[in-house]
Amino acid sequence: MPLAVAVGTPPVVVPPTSPPIDPRPIYNPGTIRATWTDPDGIIYELTGPHDLHGWLTTQEIAGWGATPISHVTDPLARGGVEMRTVRIEPRRITWPLNIFGETNVQWRDRYRRLMRAFTKTTTRRRPGTLTVWYADGQARSIEAWYEDGFGGEGGQNWLFANPVLTLFCPDGYWRDVVQTKVRRDYAAATGKPFLAPYLSVSSSRLLGDTTITNPGDVEGWPLWTIVGPASSVVATNRTTGQSFTLTHELDEGEVVTIDTTSSRPSVRGPEGQNLVGALDWPASELWPLVEGVNDVTFQMVGAAPGAYIELVYHPRYESV
Repeated sequence: MPLAVAVGTPPVVVPPTSPPIDPRPIYNPGTIRATWTDPDGIIYELTGPHDLHGWLTTQEIAGWGATPISHVTDPLARGGVEMRTVRIEPRRITWPLNIFGETNVQWRDRYRRLMRAFTKTTTRRRPGTLTVWYADGQARSIEAWYEDGFGGEGGQNWLFANPVLTLFCPDGYWRDVVQTKVRRDYAAATGKPFLAPYLSVSSSRLLGDTTITNPGDVEGWPLWTIVGPASSVVATNRTTGQSFTLTHELDEGEVVTIDTTSSRPSVRGPEGQNLVGALDWPASELWPLVEGVNDVTFQMVGAAPGAYIELVYHPRYESV
């Protein structure tokens, strides 16, 4: 027999009075603090205070240990393989969240805000930054892109949700949140530093025994700032045997920046012009600071008071 259907009367949905209790333990705010900085520079706390933000990080974080690697090999006729190189791979971090609210409206607002913070990496075409602090003050960060997790799970998405995010990190290494800065100023004829505690850079001789210690687990790639007056600059890492020479006339206060922090290094002049051709190719090597002690020397030709060389870098580490 036909069923009677009431036309025009929507079904009544009674929401639960409170979200189910998540039995998984959470990180004690005194143990770690984690934040997400979206591509627009807005910072979101991920670990508390929970009542203020309406979300928290649960215990199943994964993928923040040793940097992933793969072995590149060549097969041998006699059997087995020969190791060609070890390749550093990108990393994927799993970051589980619990988002909650006292009403559906409150929950939706929190969920949408946090989801947008991560999915902006897609629309902005820029990564965000995941940062983790420990109770002793140590902090490390890693650039990441949202990959998955906000798809929605059955039985959730009314007053609570437990998205488990997958964050794709092109550089598998973590980095120190504090930059290390090294600056060397030109000194007049005495060759002594006029701006303590910086060492001098002489226009007539090389400075030996200048030591830079990289505390990271792997090499650190610097951003160089060269300020004139100068006609050429030679920077040598004697520990690795690498050096580069930049030949370009700089007036007083004019700046050249050499950025080696990305896979596509750049050299920019005072007007933003491309000065890659001012390096002495093919001899030039834009060198990194290797793990541990680096003995470096700098030389500025045509320098005068006011000229200096500065490099900044983030030490990089295997794990958080």
